[in-house]
Formats: sequence, structure tokens, C-alpha cells
Amino acid sequence: MVKVKLYVEGAGQTDLERTQCRQAFSAFFGSAGLAGKRPRTVPCGGRQSAYDAFVTAVRTAKTGELPLLLVDAEEAVIAGRTVWQHLKTRDNWDKPDDANDNQAFLMVQVMETWFLADREMLRRYFGANLRLNHLRAWPSLEDVSKAEVFGALEMATTACTKKYAKGKISFELLGELHPASVEVACPHVKELLQSLRNL
Repeated sequence: MVKVKLYVEGAGQTDLERTQCRQAFSAFFGSAGLAGKRPRTVPCGGRQSAYDAFVTAVRTAKTGELPLLLVDAEEAVIAGRTVWQHLKTRDNWDKPDDANDNQAFLMVQVMETWFLADREMLRRYFGANLRLNHLRAWPSLEDVSKAEVFGALEMATTACTKKYAKGKISFELLGELHPASVEVACPHVKELLQSLRNL
């Protein structure tokens, strides 16, 4: 059986944040039907740290180990461009010689984009004061800019007891997501989940 380690951008500041991140991704993958194939999530902090950790993991991987990289795209991915082409253009990152094309995945444009795909979860979490009018019916969520995603979540939760913030709240939301809704709205999430299912 392949042991998958997923090197993710984010949550590198404290042990508590790293634990919350691992638990949230574990819940998300479990809800996606991957209970037996859940990758071990490795929170890495910044995106450069995630890439560096992934490169090292690829270089030192033992038989039966599969390192994967998951980072924000930070901006729209041009149609027809592969993940590695996007990362080369945006970050000047090269695919390691021993890595395959399907070992890197993108949260397009940021992980918070996923939350906009599951309005029911947002309603449950934030309650009756959530201002849904600030969460527009975008035709393509992955085309919504990072600034617009954060702005929409901030405005929508202004009147809520809990307001959207990175960290604990973002991980609680990730753990509550309905993956099927996110897969429909975010093709890059579908690609990640299908790849894990096919292992």
C-alpha cells in the first residue's frame, strides 16, 4: 500500500495550528470517501517552505512512499496550463526530476475558495447573521481573485458572532466542508480527490 504524504501550504506557526490543519484535512478527506486512503498531511507554513519540503521528500522517498504538494495558486490558472507550468511561471519552481506531473495540486486561487462552494456549511457555521448577499453567484469560483474571496467572506460575516479569520476558524470550516459540493465547483479539487481515489 502506498503511503501518501501531502505537503501543504499554511499552518506552520505553532503546534496547535499544525494539529488543527492536520485534523481539518483528515476530516475533509474522510468525508470525501477516502477513509482508507487519507494522506498524512504535513503543514509547512509558507508556500516556499511547502515546495522545499516536497522537493526534499521526493529526493529521499523510500519505496512505497508518495509525496504530494498542495499550495494556493494565488492567481487564476490559464486554461490548458498544467500545475507545474503554473508554478514555473508564477514561482519559478521546477518539477523535481524524480516527481511525476500528478504530484502537485493547486488550491485555486486560495483554500477559502472552497468555502464559497458550500453555502449550506457557511450558513450552519456562521448562523442567521451571515449576509449571503455578499457571496455572489460567481459562474466560475476558480476565476474569483484571492482578494475578492477574502473580501466576500469578511463582508458576509461582519454581523456574525464569529467573523471569518485565517487559522482556527478556517480549519474548522475545512473540516465541515461537503467535498462533493466543492468538487462540482472547483475542478482542481476534483483532480486532487480523484488522484487520491485512484491510488
